[in-house]
Amino acid sequence: MAKSVRIPRPKFKIENIVASANLHIQLDLYQIAFKLEHVEYEPEQFPGAILKLTVPKSSLLLFKNGKIICTGCQSELQVQAAVNKTMSLLKPYAELTSETRMKPKFKVENIVASAALGVDLDLYAIASEVENVEYEPEQFPGAILKFKLPKSSLLLFKNGKIICTGCQSEGDVQKTLIHLTKVLAGYASKTRV
Repeated sequence: MAKSVRIPRPKFKIENIVASANLHIQLDLYQIAFKLEHVEYEPEQFPGAILKLTVPKSSLLLFKNGKIICTGCQSELQVQAAVNKTMSLLKPYAELTSETRMKPKFKVENIVASAALGVDLDLYAIASEVENVEYEPEQFPGAILKFKLPKSSLLLFKNGKIICTGCQSEGDVQKTLIHLTKVLAGYASKTRV
């Protein structure tokens, strides 16, 4: 292992959040696709409809049972706004139940975040000395590192760029990246500007 280089705490950017919610309504997807703009529904190919929102920019999978999956948001506030807007748009075409709420709760399933460590990484040394790392440079230029707590997968690139997936909160992304800087300290070289 090389001389340990201090890796500063990386700032990260959320690229995408995947979240799910149950609106507790029954949806008529045919009616929704017919009446609303920006809705695609081809039941022969997929059982759900796709609603595309421009603000916040997101795509939502809609299912007859009122369950939805939201993708494309970059913060939990945007997810809540997308879910609330979807509920407002769908309410006229839905059969409400006793559990229906106008501001449904959502659950973050996955966050994809990017970060730059500001150093170069020795991926060969990382792959041979760090546990839970896969690196096949002939097939893909990045190494894949998996952590158990918080459960996450990280793509590591030679230039110190990172893609983090699998976390379910912004706090977990931060914890993962802090842990990563400790694990990789001995495999970093030359600070990048």
